[in-house]
Amino acid sequence: MQITFFGTSSGVPTRSRNVSSVALRLPQRAEVWLFDCGEGTQHQLLRSDLKSSQLRRIFITHMHGDHIYGLMGLLASCGLAGNMDRIDIYGPADLEDYLRASKRYSQTHFSYPVQVHAVQPGIIFEDEEFTVSCRSLKHRVPAFGYRVEEKDRPGRFDVEKATALSIPSGPIYGQLKRGETVTLPDGRRIKGSELCGEPEVGRKVVYCTDTVYCDNAVELARNADVLIHEATFAHKDAQLAFDRLHSTSTMAAQVALGAGVKQLIMTHFSPRYAPGNAIMLDDLLEEAQAIFPNTTLAYDFLTYDVPRRLPKEIVNTNA
Repeated sequence: MQITFFGTSSGVPTRSRNVSSVALRLPQRAEVWLFDCGEGTQHQLLRSDLKSSQLRRIFITHMHGDHIYGLMGLLASCGLAGNMDRIDIYGPADLEDYLRASKRYSQTHFSYPVQVHAVQPGIIFEDEEFTVSCRSLKHRVPAFGYRVEEKDRPGRFDVEKATALSIPSGPIYGQLKRGETVTLPDGRRIKGSELCGEPEVGRKVVYCTDTVYCDNAVELARNADVLIHEATFAHKDAQLAFDRLHSTSTMAAQVALGAGVKQLIMTHFSPRYAPGNAIMLDDLLEEAQAIFPNTTLAYDFLTYDVPRRLPKEIVNTNA
């Protein structure tokens, strides 16, 4: 799992930061999932190493322009490229009406299936490898945070040990790899767990924006490997954050601390903290790190590989 930031500014783009969009690359299935799609996202995608042909799912947090104005253009361009099979889009109830109106007034026709899913808190997608869930956040319009959970996988299967035990190859190997107990033709019962190494613990990535501090964000981020959380304002501008229902750097850090996450990556910064101003982004980082040391600042085209954790690390985190 690899995270790439396409836009890290709030409200409006700046010379160095586009508006909100984050890509999650899943190399094991050659797919890219997108979270939010602010204006100019398709240009950012073109400047990255990711391929639009691998885009399969888009998750929209809410209907403010800096999170959706790039969606229609991206979908239209993907259709013109002619190499898309299907895209599923998840977001608030108004999202389908928005896309339908955009298609009608721009006279755009998608040459591939586009399915829009109106989300409600809970599990919104699940297959054999991943579960995606969402919770309501606290913003001026209905907004959702998303949690992607990779399911645990059995450890490496010891083929040499299986051969030494004279276990016939074929379908039996598959059963043992899944941790099942198999009865061999000669009557021996073999436990798959005895032939597999430590299981690979599934990774968890959480995306929270836009929101002021709320309990739902903490619950959504519980024990995540990576929490991507907005930090629109510095702690000194907390009143602005409360007035506009956005987060400060310290709120993001408090969510990370309360949820027991491994890594916090802050994004969605107000342009007011540009270099040369009284408060700069390094000040926001210092504020957050005073509460949650494992904090970093996102910037456009930052790429972060989500590391795997051993089972014992998960236990220690929950302790």
